[in-house]
Amino acid sequence: MTRTLQVAAWSYAVACAIAWAIALRAAPAPAPAPHLAGAAAAPVANTAEAWFTAIKPFCNPVEVEVRLRNNAAPANVAGAGYTAACYALAGRIEQARTVLNGVRRDDRLQAVAIVFDVAHPVADAGDDRAAGPIMQMVVDYWPNHYMALYHAGMSEYILHQPDLARQHLRSFLKYYESDDGWRRNALEVLDRLGGR
Repeated sequence: MTRTLQVAAWSYAVACAIAWAIALRAAPAPAPAPHLAGAAAAPVANTAEAWFTAIKPFCNPVEVEVRLRNNAAPANVAGAGYTAACYALAGRIEQARTVLNGVRRDDRLQAVAIVFDVAHPVADAGDDRAAGPIMQMVVDYWPNHYMALYHAGMSEYILHQPDLARQHLRSFLKYYESDDGWRRNALEVLDRLGGR
């Protein structure tokens, strides 16, 4: 083999090695192995918030019990709050209450605040009917939480429970003095219900 051919072969081999290395680096990571049927995937989470982000898709009536049994939240106040929120999103209000009742009384409002924060975007988006039971639960633990009072009252109005709606909306107005859309909506509903 002539010197020119040797250099060309060597250059070709080096170019192939470089191209192969680049292709390996650019290749997508292999997909994770599929889980066995019925096995619950444990979310990787270092904090209660990260745990909830991973578990939230399973906070529905069909999957919540098994998922929470197999993937417990971090054992702290935030973990309890997010566990209660998951049960509440699944419509399991009594299980959510059980979790909240298990939190030390001095820390309970912190856990309840997490439940409210999870449900509040649903209510603010206009679905007071769905968020109503969760907001009522928040009010049961935190009677002067004005936004929970507002959303609970609006839910009761939608569900044709005028006495409860009046009670919650009047309480909301007692704690909320800003002259804005929330206050105007509450006043309008109370007028429709026949009295402030």
